[in-house]
Amino acid sequence: MDTFERRLDGGWEWWSAAVEESQEGRWVRDAVERQVMRDILSATDPLHGGRMAPFTEDSARVRVGRIANWAGVLRLAARAGGWVLQPVTGRRPPHPAGMAELLSGVYAVAEQGELWMKQLLVGEQPPMNELAKAESFLTGPGTVEDLELFFYD
Repeated sequence: MDTFERRLDGGWEWWSAAVEESQEGRWVRDAVERQVMRDILSATDPLHGGRMAPFTEDSARVRVGRIANWAGVLRLAARAGGWVLQPVTGRRPPHPAGMAELLSGVYAVAEQGELWMKQLLVGEQPPMNELAKAESFLTGPGTVEDLELFFYD
């Protein structure tokens, strides 16, 4: 069964594999990949006003919505570039890793936001510690929000 922790671990592993491939020069992003990344970051602006995650002063619905927003954006990005999102939980990223693996790693965490949103709609609160970890994966220094800093191309 997919637990949040397994999703998060898989997300970091796939994200890291793609970044490492780029930093080692085995994956050089093309113009489409660079533009898609800029579009993703623009569409998922967390509107945190410079605050650091976790955003405990915001309601659970706002916090979950912020995370779930990534899932739809990533599905659109994958379709636009012709990449296929893959399940990452319990799987090692293929080598060489590139854009599809990067998007798949981030999507694993974002998709959890959609699952939490379904729970919220029936009155169940997501685990706040997991919500904080998802926010910290997506937002802040050294995270997806800073993704462009990891690429040297």
